[in-house]
Amino acid sequence: MKIKSYYSRSVESAIAEAREELGPEAMLVESRKAAPDARHLGEYEVVFALTSDGPPTTAKSAGSSAAPPRDSLSHDVAELKKELEGMRRAITRTAFAPPQWLSGAPDLSDAYAVLTANEVAPDLAREIVQSAETRSSGGSRPKVAQLNQPRDSGAYRQALIQELESRFTVKPALGRTEGGARITALVGPPGAGKTTTLVKLAVNYGLACRRPVLMISMDNHRIAAAEQLRSYAGILGVGFQVLETVSALAQSIEENRSKDLILIDTPGLGFTEISDSSTLARFLSTRADIDTQLALAASVKPADLARMVDAYQVFKPQRLVFTKMDETGSFGPIFNEAVRTGMPLSFFATGQRIPEDLEEVTPGRLTSLILSGHGFRSRAVA
Repeated sequence: MKIKSYYSRSVESAIAEAREELGPEAMLVESRKAAPDARHLGEYEVVFALTSDGPPTTAKSAGSSAAPPRDSLSHDVAELKKELEGMRRAITRTAFAPPQWLSGAPDLSDAYAVLTANEVAPDLAREIVQSAETRSSGGSRPKVAQLNQPRDSGAYRQALIQELESRFTVKPALGRTEGGARITALVGPPGAGKTTTLVKLAVNYGLACRRPVLMISMDNHRIAAAEQLRSYAGILGVGFQVLETVSALAQSIEENRSKDLILIDTPGLGFTEISDSSTLARFLSTRADIDTQLALAASVKPADLARMVDAYQVFKPQRLVFTKMDETGSFGPIFNEAVRTGMPLSFFATGQRIPEDLEEVTPGRLTSLILSGHGFRSRAVA
């Protein structure tokens, strides 16, 4: 068995290069972010194995074969190198062997590689690529012998897109009631960008529609947090209040029912601080007229993201807002949480510009980001 690595700016292009050179019989072993010392070769690395006699291994990271020994010592060294190489290959086959269900299915293995490289949970990625296979085959799962037969890759890709989009929902809106004041509160951890996102929402869904807006700050944890929002309110010419208690918040909401849009900024709370916010959490979770949305940074590690979403369930958020979309190239964790929690996605915040860097989430937008991984970066360059 011969092992070869391919590097490129995306998993898809690396796979395409491998398939073109090695042919469809090559087996995808692993896809991953390139190591820091190999990042100059490409952002992603995919590893392929060729069991038959095929093209010689010419991986960018591999060296050329040692020259034939000229004396006994060099011969021994060469033999030792061969033994070590054999051990390395055996370990590689054991540690990185692809799942049995991918054997002989290039479309499935390529799709699985793209999804997992973009940090879609492995079990979820498997469900999706297999369901897409069933979908593209007209509702019946093909037999193993049929998987390696020539097929319409375009049809499978379309089925993959449909399967991804069927797994999550979107609801880019503010408020929970029809008519009257729309009330939305943003909750989330420190540094998630709640205040900036709140201002973007005020401009795009209040001022742009010539509707009266009130911004309320409940953030008494962060130094000068209220002053930052007060400055924005002064520039935009919208109403602004600083409140410290939930009773004051309830009174303010009643007094400003004539406003079309009421936006509430809350303190950024870490894991250890959420329990201290029980009064605010109880208030927001029991008010049927308040749309509570959880704002999270897209650049957070998947495990920490899931932990944060679970911790903030005490607020009973109805939707997920993702910020700092321009600071990551892996969008699978967003998809994971939308599927796991069943909460709709509402908005993506893509940078610091106000009000431009905000967009409503659509199924196609997230799907394209997962399958390409370079949506925001390409747009920024353009």
